[in-house]
Amino acid sequence: MPRTLEQGADALAADLSQMLHTGPFHLALRAALAARGLPLQRVRHHLASRGIKVGVTSLSYWQQGARRPQRAESLRAVSALEEVLRLPRGSLIRLLDVGGVHGTVERPATRSYRALVEPFDALEQLLAELEFPTDGGLHTVGHHERVRIGADRRLLGRDSQHVVRAHRDGIDRYLAIHHGDPGCDPGRVVVQARENCRTGRVRWDREAGVVVAELLFDARLRAGDTYFFGYAFEDGTGGPSSEYVRGFSFTGGQYVLQVRFDEQALPVRCHRFAKSSAGAAHAARKDLTLSGRHGTVHLVEQGVRAGILGIDWDWE
Repeated sequence: MPRTLEQGADALAADLSQMLHTGPFHLALRAALAARGLPLQRVRHHLASRGIKVGVTSLSYWQQGARRPQRAESLRAVSALEEVLRLPRGSLIRLLDVGGVHGTVERPATRSYRALVEPFDALEQLLAELEFPTDGGLHTVGHHERVRIGADRRLLGRDSQHVVRAHRDGIDRYLAIHHGDPGCDPGRVVVQARENCRTGRVRWDREAGVVVAELLFDARLRAGDTYFFGYAFEDGTGGPSSEYVRGFSFTGGQYVLQVRFDEQALPVRCHRFAKSSAGAAHAARKDLTLSGRHGTVHLVEQGVRAGILGIDWDWE
């Protein structure tokens, strides 16, 4: 279905907010120009009216990433661009990291896995076996997740389409974590690598019901690069399911979660919720309407905050 003008504007604004937070500079500038709808010729005119001379060619190179503003006059122009494009003061300048180290992009604010997963000790051991650093070098730009609940009320599986951005050079893998419902047999959970990745090492903890899968990319990313990939976990081994949650280490990005129920087993109520940590109570609860025809509910979150989001449901 085509986007409305309002939806298109919201999408541009969300992309701009993300780019100003994570960079890199050229993508943030490009997003700002798109959100404001200003052609480069008009931008040049606005800068000239402020006594700053920058050619259209230079502006084009800046937004393409072919060149970076470095001279004092160019940095003055970037500060003026923030005013012309109605951006917070310093939001573009800071992305240039003048005098900083090449090969890194500022990463979003983060929270540790310990706050997001229970039991954490089991996950920590699995991550150690895979020699995975605390910061995997990636943060989410967009994540669309589809969860399937069967006629026996069990979690059958989940499919993910994931877009990430590297905030340092040399990133070539992602660790996907699956936490089954009580009674889950992680040894029988099947990992499926789909678009633009392949399965590497897989580890699990039977008592915790946790599976960690290494997904290897087809390319080695540089700081600022984005990457699209898809994967799935096929489960069906746990007991009756009553919720699905997703933990977020980093702020920013868009998350879409859809839960599909079998037509023979539809819940009576569904809710969206958020919580600050794995042990916290559900908060920000909101009723969700079940689609009778398709048996689905969903949530959409723009600019995700570090913490936990999810959908829960009542069977009786």
